[in-house]
Amino acid sequence: MQASITLKAGKERPLLRRHPWVYSNAIERVDGKIYPGATVQVLSHEGKFIAKGLYSPTSQIRVRVLTWDEGKTIDHAFFKERISKALAHRAQWVKNTNAIRLIFGESDGLPGLVVDQYADTLVCQFLFVGMEHWKEAIVQALVQQTACKTVVERSDAAVRAREGLEPHVGALFGQMPEAPINVNECGVLYSVDVVHGHKTGFYIDQRDSRHLLSELSNDKEVLNMFCYTGGFSLAALKGGAKHVTSVDSSGEALAMAQRQMLLNGFDERRATWIDSDAFAVLTQLRKEEKQFDIVVLDPPKFAPSSHHLDKALRAYKEINRAGMQLLKPGGLLFTFSCSGAVDSALFERTIAMASAEAMAHSGNTSMDFRLMQRLSSGADHPLLTSFPEGDYLKGLLLQRL
Repeated sequence: MQASITLKAGKERPLLRRHPWVYSNAIERVDGKIYPGATVQVLSHEGKFIAKGLYSPTSQIRVRVLTWDEGKTIDHAFFKERISKALAHRAQWVKNTNAIRLIFGESDGLPGLVVDQYADTLVCQFLFVGMEHWKEAIVQALVQQTACKTVVERSDAAVRAREGLEPHVGALFGQMPEAPINVNECGVLYSVDVVHGHKTGFYIDQRDSRHLLSELSNDKEVLNMFCYTGGFSLAALKGGAKHVTSVDSSGEALAMAQRQMLLNGFDERRATWIDSDAFAVLTQLRKEEKQFDIVVLDPPKFAPSSHHLDKALRAYKEINRAGMQLLKPGGLLFTFSCSGAVDSALFERTIAMASAEAMAHSGNTSMDFRLMQRLSSGADHPLLTSFPEGDYLKGLLLQRL
């Protein structure tokens, strides 16, 4: 008998809209042989088939759906097919880079799996016990279908603990890289530390916004806050920025950024690197009445969960008010949130409040901001209308009037 879960009455509605998560409080009973990563059928309260997914006994998300097709078998061939479709999408839509997100979890029908490509190295994150169960099949399919020489696992995110999994970092195929990997993104060279860097080593999701910044930076004075290893900074220098001031509290990240600047042959005199707290620097720049043509605010995740929401919104408002006050008339603000708990509407309301406070604090009643463009991740981070949780990165391009 195949394992199954039966839902409480009425709890099938999200699944019928093809949302891929079944929460523990939606389940009435579990039947059959069950274990971490087991394939289960999801049945309505009346016993009607709805979907097939993988079971997690410890997570609040008890089942993550793989298919709504009752005739589909979950086996090695299934994962090969899903990976093939994901790779085909990137081949069609992603150009001018060899740093690409190949698998984006639920949005590619492979929940809890992230795979990033850096040149001929793949970096995987298995964030769900179901994907952990099928790890060997997934790695085999990736090796067969790509030209990779190395597959590295970076399953060290805190979310694994909720799945009952220990963190794991190591080589799944080939040898662990002994040095950062150089990749080319729209003509800019970046060095990616896939072993120790944030996430899988680099923020691939900001590629489109970095390219836009590059196109707008010629002869501009740019301020890049929370710069990490200088992704936006290097893009601005590539675009001909007159000078870029970059701020981060990690001296190690700034050292990597400066090495990348030399790798690209950029003039060191066009860049200043500040190792300090971003909030303190914003305050000091305001006191010094500094102004810039472009300000970039790409902070870390201020709201890891909804419990941190109020504090996060205050932080977003504070940094954006300060950033706006540092803009010259006609200047541009690139501002972002990667907090999943902050949706697009809430982020935009927060930015609107920041602009009102910026005007009030400056005493300049003519100060206002025009929304030029909404920004998000690229085509290698596809979004499903049925899975809004995938839309974690929000960005705005504003112009000071």
